[in-house]
Amino acid sequence: MASLSRGEVEQIALLARLHLEDSELDSMTSELGAILEHFQAIAVVDTTGIPAMTHAVPMDLRLRGDAVEPSLPAEVATGSAPARDGDLFVVPAIIPGGPE
Repeated sequence: MASLSRGEVEQIALLARLHLEDSELDSMTSELGAILEHFQAIAVVDTTGIPAMTHAVPMDLRLRGDAVEPSLPAEVATGSAPARDGDLFVVPAIIPGGPE
């Protein structure tokens, strides 16, 4: 039986950048455990000799030619950005301990 501890669900939520209330943590613990149980049921199916696929129906990808084209000028690309520094986008730091 696949089950997750509350601590594991808290760690998953942290990695996914999700804030979960206590009641949500309880329900997510049981729901994610149920999902893992479904994966265990699927894992026992013998798939020997079955080719891998990316889609449930046959599909051909239409690819365009690989041709060199002019780039978008930096001032146009960053023109409507809420904050920029020259030709660069300014975004908030997401790694702890970085410059504020």
